[in-house]
Amino acid sequence: MSDVTMGPKEPIVSDHFISREQQNEASHIGMWLFLAQEAMFFGGLFCAYAYYRYKYPEVFHQGSQQLDITLGAINTIVLLVSSVTMAMCVWSTQVGRWKSQLIYLTSTIVLGIVFLVIKGFEYHAKWVHHLVPHFNWHPDPAHMAVPIDPVKGELFFSLYFIMTGMHAFHMVIGFAIAAVYLVLCYKKKFGPNMYLPVEYFGFYWHFVDIVWVFLFPMLYLV
Repeated sequence: MSDVTMGPKEPIVSDHFISREQQNEASHIGMWLFLAQEAMFFGGLFCAYAYYRYKYPEVFHQGSQQLDITLGAINTIVLLVSSVTMAMCVWSTQVGRWKSQLIYLTSTIVLGIVFLVIKGFEYHAKWVHHLVPHFNWHPDPAHMAVPIDPVKGELFFSLYFIMTGMHAFHMVIGFAIAAVYLVLCYKKKFGPNMYLPVEYFGFYWHFVDIVWVFLFPMLYLV
């Protein structure tokens, strides 16, 4: 059953807009511009990775062999499921299902935390095996699936930590937003007449998930 008390009873239109449609159109454009600049940011990292992989294919193959494909695959599944729960949260907000809204948003946060915990185990393993560029870089063949060039291999892991680190940073930002929205959802601030903030957060979360969908095959599989 829908909870008609969710959110304001009437659509909110700010003073500098003449209609709700104009307000929604302006906010849509703003959100897509934000996502576009985020795509350009990660696109630059992808281009750097592609260039150096083309230049040093053997070294990047060696570096990829040091990554845990199983943990990477589990994290991929975790994020894909979190996209589903986020989409269901948006839908629950649009139709006024308060309890479902809270459950799905909480589930999204929990799945995101699971992703970062698994990523933390991966980072720890790289530190133990001395595969952290600049800070702890002393590759030990005894702990490697295949030997890696001690000089050029540092380039691969520099890109690995930069790309996955920036992705993780975006997830932390997502947690901060989700925590605020969870409180607001608990107070029934969002509903059928005020669902765009939740929908836009859903766009952001899906974007972060899509970035990982590209990172996983580039770093772990290719």
